Amino acid sequence: MRSFVKITSLLPGVILAMGISGAHAEIALIAHPGNAEKSLTSEQVKQIFLGKTGNFPAGNKVVPVDQKDGDSLKNEFYTKVIQKDPSEIKAYWSKLVFAGKGTPPSVLNGDDEVKAWVAKNPDGLGYINKKLVDGSVKVLLTIP
Repeated sequence: MRSFVKITSLLPGVILAMGISGAHAEIALIAHPGNAEKSLTSEQVKQIFLGKTGNFPAGNKVVPVDQKDGDSLKNEFYTKVIQKDPSEIKAYWSKLVFAGKGTPPSVLNGDDEVKAWVAKNPDGLGYINKKLVDGSVKVLLTIP
């Protein structure tokens, strides 16, 4: 009985530690493999995803795509790169859409959909878990 008590008293800490380490993924900003860009900075990505520019730095058109609301990777991306939480992003885009000054990125349903879409669209830019990157896309920025 004592060992059971010891194990169960440690269990919450183990679960918490596992949850924390599993909650953070490296984020890869991906583009079509034929895209002329070699890399992007966090600031350039921020400008694109906030609709402040419609072009890659080299001048080509950019079409960003987003992950679905509630996705942990989306929350992490916006917190780390855009420095806004999901409610702030919704409010930001609501104001721009209402004023007729912008349209938020289209939303796709998860990493696989984002990767497949970007692989087919030369102007595409999206973000996925870095572990899922393969030869169908090109990484322009990695966010730890």
